[in-house]
Amino acid sequence: MSVAARFAEVYRREPAGVWAAPGRVNLIGEHTDYNDGFVLPLALDRRTLVAAELARGATTVHSSREADPVTFAAATVAPGEVTGWAAYVAGVVWAFREAGLPVADLDLFVQGDVPVGAGLSSSASLECAVAVALCELTGTGLDLTEVAHLARRAENEFVGAPTGGMDQMAAMHGVADRLVFLDTRDDHVELIPFALATHGLRLLVIDTRAPHQLVDGQYGARRADCAEAAELLGVPALRDATAAQVDTLADERLRRRARHVVTEDDRVLEVVDRLRGDGDPRAIGPLLSASHASMRDDFEITVPHVDVAAAVAEEAGAHGARMTGGGFGGCVIALVDAATGDRVGDAVAAAYAERGWDPPVVFDAVAADGAGRA
Repeated sequence: MSVAARFAEVYRREPAGVWAAPGRVNLIGEHTDYNDGFVLPLALDRRTLVAAELARGATTVHSSREADPVTFAAATVAPGEVTGWAAYVAGVVWAFREAGLPVADLDLFVQGDVPVGAGLSSSASLECAVAVALCELTGTGLDLTEVAHLARRAENEFVGAPTGGMDQMAAMHGVADRLVFLDTRDDHVELIPFALATHGLRLLVIDTRAPHQLVDGQYGARRADCAEAAELLGVPALRDATAAQVDTLADERLRRRARHVVTEDDRVLEVVDRLRGDGDPRAIGPLLSASHASMRDDFEITVPHVDVAAAVAEEAGAHGARMTGGGFGGCVIALVDAATGDRVGDAVAAAYAERGWDPPVVFDAVAADGAGRA
């Protein structure tokens, strides 16, 4: 049943419209966004859909994934009042209100196919879909970056997840067959060609079924390490540090954390350079693999499920493979030839079966358009 039909079934009237925002896959550039660095995501062709209409009372949110609705008042909702999945909705309304923008109570029905807990930014997808709906229903004119900033504020300050701004920027700025090259210091966006089919390639997403959680101590600890390393080096952010400077850090843990960020920024820039002008994406494979090694060894955010998936994918013929997302579970991406890509997924599934793990879910990532009317 469509989200509009589900809305009508619940609220006994038609929605004003349906809005959508994509999940994202980060091709490369992990944990660089909150270090003022560079990231290179794509907007995924899996989306969160929100059917919405102005409410006759308080805001009510139904979800196809949840048994019970959640209600709150747009004029008064505050951090801590709404928790769980609906906090991402309430947080957007709160962020608009805190910014002095018009808010209104809405009736909402949410459904979508962005996997939850897989590191594909289902949260930013929900936030951005609600944000574009709220903009249109209240007549608020904002540009793509302004909407992304409000959605990020919802996640950081209302939900309490200390993430950078990459996810929301990818959800808002995505374009089909393009990567979103983002300088997180000034939010400059450049769209980079990524039409894999024309090169006989696919980008597999291997959902390892090892769910990740960002609202915990590990993500915050990595962020704190990076801030401490930047302070010790006397730079505004690790984006400004050099490899030689990083080598002078006496604390081994901080040195490894900083080394990941500095080398990851360099890898992002190299990938962009190789892809500009519609270059052959096969050339970026080794950089993807180097990124995974850095996340595993220096940043220490991988887990056995993702390490096995990345290694087996390469052994089965992938040009490169890496974990994508904040870490501690989630997904691996693998750049594969279109004709032989299925055997990569099969090889990972076999490796999981040998270890007694739940089978992974494998699908193609296709760069899609960003948030807007569905």
